[in-house]
Amino acid sequence: MEKRTARLTLLIDPNKKAVFEKLCSEQDVTPSQMVRKFIRDFIEENLGPDWRDQVLVDDKDRPKEQ
Repeated sequence: MEKRTARLTLLIDPNKKAVFEKLCSEQDVTPSQMVRKFIRDFIEENLGPDWRDQVLVDDKDRPKEQ
């Protein structure tokens, strides 16, 4: 599980947003949960099943910011 979070803001047609929220509700997931799943699936499609090794780096291994 990721240790930090970051905000992603996007613009979407209000009608699509309403349909998306309704479908999420019917599946008992929040829109945020579904967007996170879409992102994970997209990353895995492009980087392969071991993408977490490439993307999720422990803080101790992360380069220090100047």
